[in-house]
Amino acid sequence: MANTDFHLQFQDFEDGQGFTENNQDATTVSIDDPIKSRKQRKATGNAFEEEDSDDKTELLSGQKKSAPFWTFEYYQMLFDVDSHQVKNRIVGSFLPWSGKNFAEVYLRSNPDLYGPFWICATLVFAIAISGNISSFLVNYGQPKYKYVPDFRKVTMAATAIYSYAWLVPLALWGFLTWRNRKITSLVSYSFMQIVCVYGYSLFIYIPAVILWIIPSEGLRWCSIVVALCLSGSVLVMTFWPATRADKPRISIAIISAIVILHVLLAIGCKTCFFSTYEMDSSKVHNEPSTATNTSSTKAN
Repeated sequence: MANTDFHLQFQDFEDGQGFTENNQDATTVSIDDPIKSRKQRKATGNAFEEEDSDDKTELLSGQKKSAPFWTFEYYQMLFDVDSHQVKNRIVGSFLPWSGKNFAEVYLRSNPDLYGPFWICATLVFAIAISGNISSFLVNYGQPKYKYVPDFRKVTMAATAIYSYAWLVPLALWGFLTWRNRKITSLVSYSFMQIVCVYGYSLFIYIPAVILWIIPSEGLRWCSIVVALCLSGSVLVMTFWPATRADKPRISIAIISAIVILHVLLAIGCKTCFFSTYEMDSSKVHNEPSTATNTSSTKAN
């Protein structure tokens, strides 16, 4: 029968570090202080909660973290916009509602360059293509006429549209910033917000330019007036809050300059890229008879 007597003795074990060094395959289990572990978990949880709360605050307020303008993230942020926001901003750019500011309702603190860039590019090609088609329709039927597309219209239209979409907002931003330093109660807009407002305000000219293909001066002028009234109203309602606290003379001068430049752009594009005359068939038919009468007079 096996011996069942066991000798219970206390033995000294090696230090944990030495034991693990001698036994590389050994598995160690560490038991931390439960109070210390609870504090660490609580601190980690608070850090995650603070980060989540910051993200929720940014999403609810519609604001993004600003980055320096010389970094790639700054310009990437200006193109970070979805199709739903672009559609709403396009609709808001030609549907003025009384008491609604385009910058405050649609832009807030998140202007974008995606919409203005493609709106300007589309308008440039619409002007060039429509202008060439209009010239073809006006001169169609002349015996000596040969259609040659004028690619210079693309360059001229791009220079005019992009200069207006960048230089005018730059001048307006500089003036408003200067006035805001003297009168602190003025509403201030950033440069990108003003560029975004001007870029979206040009959308209404795209369908208007397409209508200019039809060789009818009455239709062209009617489309110009409608486009000017819609987009001009959006510009006036957007920038009036930024100038109304200033002196009345300066406020009226700024708003008048905004409207006048907007009108000059539309009239300039219509005058430079589209024929303002229609061929008079009676003059064409009378030219041969006039030449015949002149030659007979010289013969006599």
